[in-house]
Amino acid sequence: MVTAQLLVNALALGAAYALVALGFVLVLNAAGAVNFAQGDMVMLGGVAAVTLSGLLTLAGVRLPGVVLLPLVVVVSGLVGLLVAALGFWPLRDRPPAAMFVATIALAAVFEQSAMAFFGPEPRTAPALWEGAALMIGGVAFGRQPLALILVAGLCVAGVYLLLERTQTGRRFRAVAQDRDMARALGIRAARLVVGAFALGGGLAGLAGALLGHQFFVHAGQGPAYMVKAYIAAAIGGWGSVPGALLGALLIALFETLVSAALSAVWAQALLYLTLLIILLWRPQGLFGEAIGQRA
Repeated sequence: MVTAQLLVNALALGAAYALVALGFVLVLNAAGAVNFAQGDMVMLGGVAAVTLSGLLTLAGVRLPGVVLLPLVVVVSGLVGLLVAALGFWPLRDRPPAAMFVATIALAAVFEQSAMAFFGPEPRTAPALWEGAALMIGGVAFGRQPLALILVAGLCVAGVYLLLERTQTGRRFRAVAQDRDMARALGIRAARLVVGAFALGGGLAGLAGALLGHQFFVHAGQGPAYMVKAYIAAAIGGWGSVPGALLGALLIALFETLVSAALSAVWAQALLYLTLLIILLWRPQGLFGEAIGQRA
């Protein structure tokens, strides 16, 4: 019984981490460099959910968390555009290390700004689906994890369809494979890269809002989410969307099932040991592609 509940919690956590990793890999593929502000964009999504909920409550309007999500995604998408405008566009013809440093600086700005205006104390984002636990087959399942799996799963499926079944997705994949060749073919690569930042920001903010109810929201949590995105990409393979999703699920399994069986400390140690073994066995990751050198 407990195993079934833990499995649902692991799937819910993995689904949220998958959104973070997916946005991270989209920008990595499009821009050819790591966006180190991704973790703090997750944090800002949680801050946006808490702030918007508070402002609406003061105005006498109480919206459920699922209705707030589109507003959070829009705000987070704008943050993604801001990162593109400051961390990518002026540096698009420079070496990837320039964007590497610029996004680290932006991450620090986001964290300190959140600390100044949001405060250091943890807060709770609105729940997606309130109410008592659901009894399924004699097992009690929380509504929030089930709603999280559903919402995150639909978003991941939507991004997959966008990339695999639309002309925009084909152009994006062409840019990811060879940006110079895509430009020679008339594809406006810079606009697609900026779009990837906006989409990545929206996914990060959505993950922050989803995680903010169970794990709270505080200004200093961005680096932890950044590390998880980086580990997921390294396990799955740099540039691989399916690999990033698998890596995110693996992290969640360690943080829930292994933590329950042993402890949180052992779960972290074994996760990094697993990462090391995978990289020694397959340096390119489980689904690694020949995509060139990344920053």
